[in-house]
Amino acid sequence: MNSMSVLFFLLFNFFGTSSASKDYLPRAKNVTWASHNFKTILRWGPKPFNYTHTVEFSKVGKDKQRNPHCIRSTETACDLTNELRDLKISYMADVLTEPLVSQGMDLVELPYTQSKKFCPYSDTVIGKPDFRIKINENKTIVIYIRDQLTALYKDGRHLTLRDIFKEHLKYKIIYSRARSTGKTEMIVDQNKVELNELDKGESYCFSVAAYIPSRRGRKETGKWSPPKCSPAKEGSLIEEYGLWTIGVGSLVVMSLLIIVIIIVVTCCKRVCGYKPGEEKQVVSHV
Repeated sequence: MNSMSVLFFLLFNFFGTSSASKDYLPRAKNVTWASHNFKTILRWGPKPFNYTHTVEFSKVGKDKQRNPHCIRSTETACDLTNELRDLKISYMADVLTEPLVSQGMDLVELPYTQSKKFCPYSDTVIGKPDFRIKINENKTIVIYIRDQLTALYKDGRHLTLRDIFKEHLKYKIIYSRARSTGKTEMIVDQNKVELNELDKGESYCFSVAAYIPSRRGRKETGKWSPPKCSPAKEGSLIEEYGLWTIGVGSLVVMSLLIIVIIIVVTCCKRVCGYKPGEEKQVVSHV
């Protein structure tokens, strides 16, 4: 074998082995963040076969870290909720593809796929709040909104949205009169809202969503709750229709009843053939 053949053989083996390694260790695809009320999970695909994935994450521009549960994993998700503690900082993550330990491959650089930037404070999806409706002693509608729990803890205590967003947390309320299409929107700061301007005794339907104006775009408003309606006032017939209307209606009903009785009696007399004085004639003949 001459020198040119040897050189060609070495180059072929070098580039062929490198190409085969890359083909054997495919990069992760569709690396995305999924976050709901600060429960944050990094997801990707496809399901690894004959290789593993390792997740590295970092604050933008800082050193990379690893979650011990997401090293050489055969899963396609990594829970980073407890790692992203600085909520207003942007993070990035890399999903590395690694060979199985038994394969013993020695690669200088592992193939990886990088995520987009993610900021928990700005990007987590805010869920649907729960609320209840109460009618107070003045027949006024009062709405009580419950601050949602997040996936975060501090000093052993479950944190709420209010704990995180503080004075920036507000609520949007959309309401309308029952069976009406017209809607009114209002923004409130408190969890208790008394609606004095509504007509007392009427039924109204409400939907509520968390609103954080310090976030941008569509992420300012969380998901809307299912609508709930207040009960309508159960008044008496006099309160509902008025005394004059009920009086006129009663008179009309009584008049109709008298007319029906007269008609029935007249019809019975004709059918039976009854004539006044017939009883006396029968007695005289006897």
